[in-house]
Amino acid sequence: MDISIHASFLPHDDPEASLAFYRDALGFEVRGDVGKGKKRWITVGPPGQPGTSVVLDPPSANPGLTEDERHTVAEMMAKGTYASLLLATPDLDRTFDRVQATGAEVVQEPIDQPYGVRDCAFRDPAGNLIRIQERR
Repeated sequence: MDISIHASFLPHDDPEASLAFYRDALGFEVRGDVGKGKKRWITVGPPGQPGTSVVLDPPSANPGLTEDERHTVAEMMAKGTYASLLLATPDLDRTFDRVQATGAEVVQEPIDQPYGVRDCAFRDPAGNLIRIQERR
């Protein structure tokens, strides 16, 4: 089979803050931005990788969710337990310094993990956990 990852979805509750994080802090390019106000679907991705994208979507716009479910999603997003993304970079310390300098919320500074990877972690403006591993 020839299957690749085309897009993953992460929730957002503030499109401007999320756009600034993914574009300005992580250096992703904006590939699409549709909708209005807080109900915007923003597609971003790493430069040079046009076939892989992250769609930042507003869970509040999902018509299949009840009000109780929307409340649960909002609570989980606020705690950072709803969604996550794992990224990779060849120079973790340089990437960490660059992202931290933008004021992004640091969850974990670069560290060698006992399971064999070196990584760090941030939270995006919606609370999503963004882990970054060093490629070796």
